[in-house]
Amino acid sequence: MATPFTTVQSWWRKTFSAPTTDEITSLYRAWRNRFLWQRLRLWLWLALICLLSFTLRDIYGLFFPFAELQQLPEVLRTQRLVINVAMLATLIICFALHKTKLGRHRPDLLFLGSSWSISLASQLFATIRGFALPDTIGWSLLFLSQAVLMPVCWILHLLTQVSVLIYYFGVNTTLGLKTPIPDHPEIYNVTFILYIFWFCTICDIGVYLYDRLQRSEFFARQELESAYQKLKVAEAKYRSIFENAVEGIFQSSPDGHYITANPALARIYGYSVAQEVTANFTDIEQLYVDPNRRAEFVRLMEKYGSVSDFESQIYRQDGSIVWISEKAYAVRDEHLKLLYYEGLIEDITQRKQTEEELRVFFHAVSHDLRNPVLGTLMVLKNLLARSEENIAISRSILERMIQSSDRQLNLINSLMETHISEVQGVVLQRQTVQLLTVVEAAIADLEPLLAQNQAKLTNLVSADLPLVNADPTQLWRVFSNLIVNALKHNPPGLLLTINATREGEMIYCTVSDNGVGISQQQSDRLFDLYFRGASIRNSVSLGLGLYLCKQIINAHGGEIGVNSALDEGANFWFTLPVI
Repeated sequence: MATPFTTVQSWWRKTFSAPTTDEITSLYRAWRNRFLWQRLRLWLWLALICLLSFTLRDIYGLFFPFAELQQLPEVLRTQRLVINVAMLATLIICFALHKTKLGRHRPDLLFLGSSWSISLASQLFATIRGFALPDTIGWSLLFLSQAVLMPVCWILHLLTQVSVLIYYFGVNTTLGLKTPIPDHPEIYNVTFILYIFWFCTICDIGVYLYDRLQRSEFFARQELESAYQKLKVAEAKYRSIFENAVEGIFQSSPDGHYITANPALARIYGYSVAQEVTANFTDIEQLYVDPNRRAEFVRLMEKYGSVSDFESQIYRQDGSIVWISEKAYAVRDEHLKLLYYEGLIEDITQRKQTEEELRVFFHAVSHDLRNPVLGTLMVLKNLLARSEENIAISRSILERMIQSSDRQLNLINSLMETHISEVQGVVLQRQTVQLLTVVEAAIADLEPLLAQNQAKLTNLVSADLPLVNADPTQLWRVFSNLIVNALKHNPPGLLLTINATREGEMIYCTVSDNGVGISQQQSDRLFDLYFRGASIRNSVSLGLGLYLCKQIINAHGGEIGVNSALDEGANFWFTLPVI
């Protein structure tokens, strides 16, 4: 149990404990020296003015004696002016030292020197004159002015006080000197000692407490500044994350408007700056293609407090539609009152398109690869249903089975090539190529197919064309795919024309026909992955040929396209750079 004594002891240690080395840093000492140097100049001016006032009094007293000074001993009345002039001279010297490098770096030494020059000057004069001088008024003004104007480093204040008192009591006692006051010739009395002791003690305690307060405030400011700097660094880091995040980051109010938005969210919505999002979206419900999605979002928030993978279609600023995925949670105060929603928005349009392409792909696989297998399986089952032990198979059946297997192999190879080109890109083995040679090779390989479809092909490619730096195998595939594509989409008897001309730094190649043509809607998607035209007579196809043609031509640095209309034939074109 705490006793009154331990309570007072604890309070004393807490209030008057000496500062530790860890607390007094070099930074604080530098600040304290600078403060002491600045205040010392003010104190010197005040001491100079104070001494001048007493000096003027003494000069005036020489001609018009003051009644109040008549009681002083003769030696003090006549020599007091000398003492004041001596102290004024020492103050002027201190002024000169104050502006020097020594005064700036060691204001503590200047403090002690200026204090002793004032307090000990009168004592030295009195000792030389053979008496003791209890300068109570001078000491009080000196110690009080120093405590008020320079309330730091209480050790310096104590040192100036103790030095004067040691000189007064020690030297005067040793020399047996008396005061020149007839009524009180002794150098000390109880009242004098108590007054000096408590006056100095109060001044030193005041300086110590002020110094301690300044030190605590200084360290508090340093910690606050350090915390502020850390906060700025953290804020800059998270601001950078906020500004440079790929996902859209937002805060939205329960009533349906955006409070904050980052640049990524602005880009998703089709704006140039984030401020446009907060300014233009006053009702988030209008953002969704399906207006009920906002209500569903709010319902899930109220029920679960968060949503994840909340996918919706939204209108961008230009009116286009994109897919987004939201991940958000509700922010509430300590009373569970809803403040706002906070979360991330990701543009998943590409993913949705990929999912759709995969859906088409799996449909194509299930349809295009399934049919040949079913045909082969049907033939095998019909053969197995015969009662003979040894079953003879006609050449036509074997040819059908081989054709079916070849179609399956071609489909699988097309899938593998498409996958490789998607992941690694088209790999070219470039060399100097004459275009006519590639075209003639493609036509020669396709002669059986041309004859089967009763098609006539005219080759207008000239041998005088400039050479190209290309992969002959990949170019052969382009010409072959374009020819085969024309045969697949048109009835027998098709007229095909292949031509190539130079246009500037490019060679412009065409594969045209007089077939049924292609609608504008089909032309826009003709080179997309897994797209197949509606007029394909041979359904065993994944729609990869034209997509691969585009990949190959783009890899060569050219472009590919089609000009067509329904019932007007089709003109496929592509360009290749000249060497």
